[in-house]
Amino acid sequence: MTDTDRHNARTLSALRHNGGPWLILATGAPLLAGGLLVWQAWTLASVLGNAIEARAPVATLAPGIVLILALLLARAALAAIGDRAGTEAAEAIKLRLRTTLFSHLLAGSPRAATQPQSGAASAAIIDQVEALDGFFARYLPAMIGATVLPVAFGAIILPLDWLAGLLFLVTAPLIPVFMALAGWGAQLATERQARALSLLTSRFADRLRGIVTLKLFGRAEAETSGIVVASDELRRRTLRVLRIAFLSSAVLEFFAALGVAGIALYVGLTFIDYLHLRTTPLTLELGLFLLLMAPEVYNPLRLLAAHYHDRAAAKSAIGEIEAQLGTLSPLPSGERACPGLDPGSAAGRMRGPSPRTVSRKGPLARPKTVDLSPRGRGEARGPLGLAATSLTLRTPDSARVILANADFTIAPGEHAALLGPSGIGKSTLLEAMARLRLYEGGIMLDHRPLADWPEPDLRARTTMLGQKPRIFAGSMAHNIALARPGASPADIRRAAERAHVAAFADALPDGLDTLLGEGGLGLSGGQAQRIALARIYLRDAGLILLDEPTAHLDAELEQVVLDDLKAHASGRTLIIATHSLAVAARMDKAWRIAGETLLPTPLPTGKGRSVA
Repeated sequence: MTDTDRHNARTLSALRHNGGPWLILATGAPLLAGGLLVWQAWTLASVLGNAIEARAPVATLAPGIVLILALLLARAALAAIGDRAGTEAAEAIKLRLRTTLFSHLLAGSPRAATQPQSGAASAAIIDQVEALDGFFARYLPAMIGATVLPVAFGAIILPLDWLAGLLFLVTAPLIPVFMALAGWGAQLATERQARALSLLTSRFADRLRGIVTLKLFGRAEAETSGIVVASDELRRRTLRVLRIAFLSSAVLEFFAALGVAGIALYVGLTFIDYLHLRTTPLTLELGLFLLLMAPEVYNPLRLLAAHYHDRAAAKSAIGEIEAQLGTLSPLPSGERACPGLDPGSAAGRMRGPSPRTVSRKGPLARPKTVDLSPRGRGEARGPLGLAATSLTLRTPDSARVILANADFTIAPGEHAALLGPSGIGKSTLLEAMARLRLYEGGIMLDHRPLADWPEPDLRARTTMLGQKPRIFAGSMAHNIALARPGASPADIRRAAERAHVAAFADALPDGLDTLLGEGGLGLSGGQAQRIALARIYLRDAGLILLDEPTAHLDAELEQVVLDDLKAHASGRTLIIATHSLAVAARMDKAWRIAGETLLPTPLPTGKGRSVA
């Protein structure tokens, strides 16, 4: 077993704790059913022996027959309970793992270099996690049953008939050996199949996202043919996995059949006095018991073989999940909620370092978990001041410096503008203030290092509108309510009116309930910008960061929108990135990014205060 196999096995073992009592019930039910099986086989052999040899009347045999029926029903009930418990345990484990993976995926900046492709990430969270179902629901209970029951059955039979017990104890371990030999090939084939599935999913998602570009350049048919070829290769790999799985099952059936045939031959030859290996005569009752137990000794192993490929699929799935989202590491002792992500892994790095490792002039400050589209309304606790010291920003590949050693301060409640031509770095600076970009130096938010802010607090007290806001497929009202899902229709209506969305929405038959296409299909750039701006009015944040909020508006509408925006931002800190002097003139202070320097910029008299 390689180090990777051992690591994957440890990860699967750690995930078992999330199954809770359901997993205990799923593994315990087959063991209890095995004990009832021995009781049932002995009772049935006793009833048949008494009926054939002693010619006992039916009235005498009736209690035994009733007991057999009761044991049958009890075993059936235990089998149903075990299946249901295994399913529930697997669902609980998958849900917890998906929640953890998705949370860590969201924890990273969407601009981080370590973020996986969306197609590969979705394949890992959906398809690869789903591949763990068979391991926890079927393989794990079957493995425990195959480990305990054959040995227990052999130990029970050995005192009754040493040769039959010895035959069971010798032949049963041979089956897992040959299964392991076939399993090595199955593991390799399954890993290749899992990798092919992730690549195909990622490729399909990327091509679907860029279908318009592919059509414009005449590459749509070529890419379609490529996906067809990749799909066919995935089909071939899947069939190879199934072929090996069928081979391992055939090996088990062969040895199990040999074992059962050996017991039948031994019992038959002993009854006709051809073999004399016992010191006492073989009774009909004992012979029937051995024949009834012979297939049951191998049945747990047969069941294990039927689900053996689930183990290979689960280990391959864990490997693919870690390849895409980072290494899963067990939680410290006492925490059994779910494995965490190793901080040294790709996904672990998305979370950034501990706040204590970031100083004003310390190592590179990485963004922690930030979500500026909160699930609930944050508490209003006054405006937030912001100060930067020796702030340096670089491009994601660190090849170019965007801003070098910048110092600036924005007092609580002030309104400031960031000026500069497109591409100069205004958006990058805003994202650093929101902890969405890597930065060097120090940023203080409300006299507290930005890196020290817990995610819920930062998310509740800041809000940001990017230059290209995301509009999802759904109604206008639902798109606005993304800022506060619990907002009432009246709140949504007021936000739409303040953002001047109602002006064009009311002209449509369905008003704010008008359905929009993905990416704002059906809207102009200015309309999409105003819908995104309406989300700001549902927030009660102390710091508002806006990136070109009026870029798509005409001059008259721009001033009206700015009036409402300034009114909402009264008593709050507002920072706007813009290339418009007319917008900057409405602010209290302004800076201009020139080269790698942040320069204070005087504002026209009467429109704002100049910067000292």
